[in-house]
Amino acid sequence: MDKLLDRISEEIKNAFEQAGYDRELGRATESNRPDLCEYQCNGAMAGAKQYKKAPIMIANEVAAKLADSAVFAKAEAVAPGFLNLTLTEAFVGDYIKEMRLEQKFGLEEIKNPREIVIDYGGPNIAKPLHVGHLRPAIIGESVKRIARYIGHHVVGDVHLGDWGQPMGLVINELKVRKPDLVYFDENYTGEYPTEPPFTIAELEEIYPFASKRSKEDEAYKADAMACTFKLQSGVRGYRALWKHIVDVSVTDLKKIYQILGVEFDLWNGESTVHDRIPEMVDYMKKGNYAYMSEGALVVDVKEETDTKEVPPCMILKSDGAYLYNTTDLATIMMRMEQNQPDEIIYVTDKRQDLYFEQVFRCARKTKLVKPETKLVHIGNGTMNGADGKPFKTRDGGVMRLESLIRDINDEMLKKIMENPKYELTEEEAKPTAQIVGMAALKYGDLSNQASKDYIFDIDRFTSSEGNTGPYILYTIVRIKSILAKFAEEGGSCEQVYAHINAPVNQSEKQLMMELAKFNASIEAACEEYAPHKVCAYIYGLADAFNHFYHETKILTEIDTTKKTGWIALLILTRDVLETCIELLGFSAPERM
Repeated sequence: MDKLLDRISEEIKNAFEQAGYDRELGRATESNRPDLCEYQCNGAMAGAKQYKKAPIMIANEVAAKLADSAVFAKAEAVAPGFLNLTLTEAFVGDYIKEMRLEQKFGLEEIKNPREIVIDYGGPNIAKPLHVGHLRPAIIGESVKRIARYIGHHVVGDVHLGDWGQPMGLVINELKVRKPDLVYFDENYTGEYPTEPPFTIAELEEIYPFASKRSKEDEAYKADAMACTFKLQSGVRGYRALWKHIVDVSVTDLKKIYQILGVEFDLWNGESTVHDRIPEMVDYMKKGNYAYMSEGALVVDVKEETDTKEVPPCMILKSDGAYLYNTTDLATIMMRMEQNQPDEIIYVTDKRQDLYFEQVFRCARKTKLVKPETKLVHIGNGTMNGADGKPFKTRDGGVMRLESLIRDINDEMLKKIMENPKYELTEEEAKPTAQIVGMAALKYGDLSNQASKDYIFDIDRFTSSEGNTGPYILYTIVRIKSILAKFAEEGGSCEQVYAHINAPVNQSEKQLMMELAKFNASIEAACEEYAPHKVCAYIYGLADAFNHFYHETKILTEIDTTKKTGWIALLILTRDVLETCIELLGFSAPERM
């Protein structure tokens, strides 16, 4: 189904052509003066020089060709040469009726779907998720869902930090605390226990303790490095203990991600490609891509167009140790072999922009990817406190993500119980508070452009008024309530499904025009990796619906044709809103 703007533009293009001008001048845009018109065209201004005519003359000629248009109720030329355009009610009503009957509301699925791998989440094993993990997780999840909805084939990978020195630190501290564990007996040949010798709470305490001690105690640090070496060398007990660490951590991570509504297809990590690294290093050496520099193995990634010095990409340190670069490049190699992606997307902190630029250049120069393979870094800004600095706990520590979720749910429950328009018992309110709290958290984040920092304002995010998640949900629940009352009165939503009529008032027409932006908004959100565009769309749609609701007596309308058309319009609005919040990664309750 054509986008509304494309259909409008086609009508104007025909008029330009009929008037003797280049049809490509007839491109419409949404009006920046809705008090004057709904759409506008500046083509006469652009064509004035080409045709050596005053723009107002061209605009008047085109307006004359549009005088009998079935699309425009008014096409007016105004100085110095703009076309102000207002749509007919019949055209708008017909478009929405068609949208109602089309699969995915008229959104055209991509003709050539891409194979996409998206790398997001990036948690570290043996460490709890903190607020810094929120943005990549929910941005990545939404980008994945939008791309799938469009028709792309998308694989989501959490990419765990489960290897290297951090694991050595944990194992070493376990050795200090529990030296009698069978895993440390290198002469042991039997089967290792299936149950881990620690809890997630112990793990989460061990890592920061060990990390701090290693910075203060050189001997302790050396022991941790020795444990890392044994792990990476394949010592049985160390590998078995490491597997426990990973399993316990992943089980806990999955619980939090499930609460967030974040789902991964793959739970790969740095360890997944450890055994592939020697092969990759050998390939880079044999291909003359890598060379030795001050004892380290590097790949030159500078380009002729660079205006400043770009350092080489280091593959191996002078002591032969791997770096994050090494692991990420080996992961790219693995993904190209296993998934054959047309595109690989990474969602991480925007402060890693330069790092990924270096990795991407290296991947291209060493031909780990095809020339046409698209490599994308979506760099997210930080979630900040009221002071404009990264969000912390009251005592200045890093806030656990679990604690943040609990705080926003508690605040939402409090507001539900205090607000008389929420008609819920406390028992009903608790699960509702969790649903609405998650919407508040995710919408509060996703409504901001990914690369921008934002202030976490729990009071504003949980408000049922303004550009917030609860406001969107309240709108959906309001529609559901009207439809439920319609059904109670003997009406059938199934029978009115396609009975949308031409709008009878301006607020209804505005609601329809907002609905009509659906396919363009979703396409733009996909192409630009921009969930905030979906948020902007549904906020405009919710606002338009609520204006229509306050100006229209829907259930008491005695004209059956009008009433039926309005109910059908409400069903479409509900379905579009629920589809969009699904793409953003949250849902709506039945009642609020």
